[in-house]
Amino acid sequence: MKRRILVLTLTYCVAEAVLPAEPKHLSALSEADATQQVLDLEKVWVAAEVRHDAATLQRILDDKFLATFGGGRTYDKVAFIKAVTDGAADPTESQTLTDEKVIVDDDTVVVVGTDSYQGTEDGVLSTKVYRYTVTYVHRHGRWVALAEHLARVPPAK
Repeated sequence: MKRRILVLTLTYCVAEAVLPAEPKHLSALSEADATQQVLDLEKVWVAAEVRHDAATLQRILDDKFLATFGGGRTYDKVAFIKAVTDGAADPTESQTLTDEKVIVDDDTVVVVGTDSYQGTEDGVLSTKVYRYTVTYVHRHGRWVALAEHLARVPPAK
């Protein structure tokens, strides 16, 4: 009696997983939605500065927030809120944002614009114009400001 030996050959197929080039954290949020949400947040931020509203600024600014004004020192979140709420910053009666340009890149948005401040200095109404750049990030389901740079535009001669 002969025994037969059965040899089985198994072939494995390995399929290569195709991954997207970049993960999309905000896939449900369109670029237009992100733009509008951040522009709306900018309005809330301006109103909070005018009202010296520390609680609102606390919510809008990321814990890692940094700001610079011109070539001056850097302010972290705590120092920035203190400067805005204790009057160390320019005494502001109103602010108007214009000429806003927005770049959306996944969970990061950069806004560049013009901010016109109106306030009273030594009893005289004055207007100052600044160019600003703010970087926002989407954290824990909401937009927060990570960094701001503000530079004064010299008055026209």
